[in-house]
Amino acid sequence: MSDTIIFEQPLNERIRTFLRLEFLFKRVDNALTGQSEMHHRDALDAMLNMLSVFERSDLKQELMKEIERLTANLSALENTPGVDREALDALLADLDQNLDALHIQKSGIGQTLRENEFLYGIRQRSSIPGGTCEFDLPAYHFWLQHTDPVERSEQCQSWLNEFNSVRNAVNMSLRLIRGSVGFRDETAEDGFFQRSLDSNQPFQLIRVQIPNSVSYFPEVSGGKHRFTVRFMEFDINQRPQQAHEPVAFRLSCCAM
Repeated sequence: MSDTIIFEQPLNERIRTFLRLEFLFKRVDNALTGQSEMHHRDALDAMLNMLSVFERSDLKQELMKEIERLTANLSALENTPGVDREALDALLADLDQNLDALHIQKSGIGQTLRENEFLYGIRQRSSIPGGTCEFDLPAYHFWLQHTDPVERSEQCQSWLNEFNSVRNAVNMSLRLIRGSVGFRDETAEDGFFQRSLDSNQPFQLIRVQIPNSVSYFPEVSGGKHRFTVRFMEFDINQRPQQAHEPVAFRLSCCAM
């Protein structure tokens, strides 16, 4: 177990979507570490959730815009004294590679999965509580019970590979944004902290780090101009209350 916990708050819808996709990819990865029926149910559920995310916005265009924005910002550093040119060139090459992969993908993200009749049936029933029971989806039950677990894992992995270009782009974008600035020590007086943001800077993500040993957690809210952090006492049996003493924490306001 880590000695610290990091809480993240996106400051725009694009980063909010990227974080949701990152979470879903981690869910699939974790599910595919096992080979039971429930592992593969969870993997499929996470992938079908991804399809829903892709349908809510033109994610491919959003990713391409973000990579182009990051490339422009990094390219502006090429003539800055002290910059590691070799490392910078490697980052720019990786960004170009991710952008090319998105350009090459002519069909919609996840279109192959969307057109698969087997997955379509599961997706139709997934919105109903308990809707993927064996009596609702006998074909799904047959696949889970009849197919060899190794073959099921391979099939799930082949479906997941449909998202490789998106996954690589999301991971690199978030890695660069998170790494754009380090953590600084801060104190929230009476459990409350507020800071204004320079609207001319491309702030995209607020990160709050606390020791794993404390009994409070941060509630972060914010927008383009300012953000607030409230530290709440954790109690599983009642509504959390704001701390009434100074709270030391570490803060990172990521702008890239």
